[in-house]
Amino acid sequence: MSSDRKKLTTGWGAPVGDNQNSQTAGARGPTLIQDVHLLEKLAHFNRERVPERVVHAKGAGAHGYFEVTQDLTAYTKASLFAEVGKRTPLFVRFSTVAGESGSADTVRDPRGFAVKFYTDEGNYDLVGNNTPVFFIRDAIKFPDFIHTQKRHPQTHLKNPNAIWDFWSLSPESLHQVTILMSDRGIPATYRHMHGFGSHTFKWVNAEGKAVWVKYHFKTEQGVQNLSPSLAAQLAAENPDYHTEDLFNAIESGDFPAWKVCVQIMPLEDANTYRFDPFDVTKVWSQKDYPLIEVGRMVLDRNPDNYFAEVEQATFSPGTLVPGIEPSPDKMLQGRLFAYSDAHRYRVGANHHALPINRPHSEVNTYQRDGQMRPDSNGGGSVYYEPNSFGGPAESPADKPAPLDVTGQADSVAYDHNDHYTQAGDLYRLLSEEERERLVQTIVAAMKPVERDEIKIRQIGHFYKADPEYGTRIAEGLGLPVPQ
Repeated sequence: MSSDRKKLTTGWGAPVGDNQNSQTAGARGPTLIQDVHLLEKLAHFNRERVPERVVHAKGAGAHGYFEVTQDLTAYTKASLFAEVGKRTPLFVRFSTVAGESGSADTVRDPRGFAVKFYTDEGNYDLVGNNTPVFFIRDAIKFPDFIHTQKRHPQTHLKNPNAIWDFWSLSPESLHQVTILMSDRGIPATYRHMHGFGSHTFKWVNAEGKAVWVKYHFKTEQGVQNLSPSLAAQLAAENPDYHTEDLFNAIESGDFPAWKVCVQIMPLEDANTYRFDPFDVTKVWSQKDYPLIEVGRMVLDRNPDNYFAEVEQATFSPGTLVPGIEPSPDKMLQGRLFAYSDAHRYRVGANHHALPINRPHSEVNTYQRDGQMRPDSNGGGSVYYEPNSFGGPAESPADKPAPLDVTGQADSVAYDHNDHYTQAGDLYRLLSEEERERLVQTIVAAMKPVERDEIKIRQIGHFYKADPEYGTRIAEGLGLPVPQ
């Protein structure tokens, strides 16, 4: 070995004398269990894959920054929005939703759009999608919905019967189904799609005054989409097309950017708006609540190691900072628990202490121990609270703002059940060419469904959104329009 090369070592730092040949009992004898370097290599290899994400398993990520361009401190005291020109480092992970980690990038699927802001008051995660709405609006339905997107337990094949049966029995899905089956169902790249926080959140300013808010990330590259035929070709020829595109763009200095905007709603409007503002299957009209620019997101650095950064990155909508709080959105409320719990299972109880997830600000907790603790574990400092030894103490000024609640504890649905107006409005906004492609896509997706009653039930939803919408799909499937 040349003198300028570092010595190969074991995981515990001992030099390795031979990395090409196992220790054996004689030249042809059995391998010796005393070859601890061999055992370590094989044992580590067996454990090199953490369980893949149940959803959003296939993805790509990049580092960048958020820069404030407009002063919105009248609405939030969150430090990342503190002053025009302030930059906050961040990490973004884009992903598909339903497929496994080895699936193709160019499938028809929503795209995850998760942003981790490393603010000076702790991390803030905005865990959204490339669509402003979702298929369901209550977290209690989420496991069932995702089951329909996965493989049949007997055939291990994707199951159109389950997909369309669930959607046809969940009319709140119609808005998102229409977006998914439209041209925007297959983005050209991760760079050429918008991002959305999707949920409603609460912003609180320094005086304690609150508003409701929705996030929009508008791509500066322009929205571009793939035709189904090109997407299928790319899936066969380069299933990692989006991953490769993002990496190569950043590597060549073509840094993708998004203008970050918000919609702001006064708290009292939530009681009178024509749609429930906490229902994630609905949007707020931009005529009612215009987009307000707040900043700009730029991605300018690729990960050095995919596993350490992209695969081990963990995001949760419950990772909040002072000035940003949840809303009563039933889907969001479930995600506040489910995402962090998934990370504790998949990566470990100390996932937040890994370099990619560790806040850039100081962390002072009484959390101790657990698998794979990567830091000093608190050393010999006080490990409980309250204490009289000067340990970290609560700061009452950072308590969340109060929210009025009332009513009986019960399993209650949303009051508003108009699942058709916004889907119909979207259909009517499309050009004739876009409508034709939408109908063709839906017809092709529904043809494999074996039971006509499922198809007819779903056609009824399309018809309620717009009679032409339902009629064209019924004609494409050779079925009657429900009366």
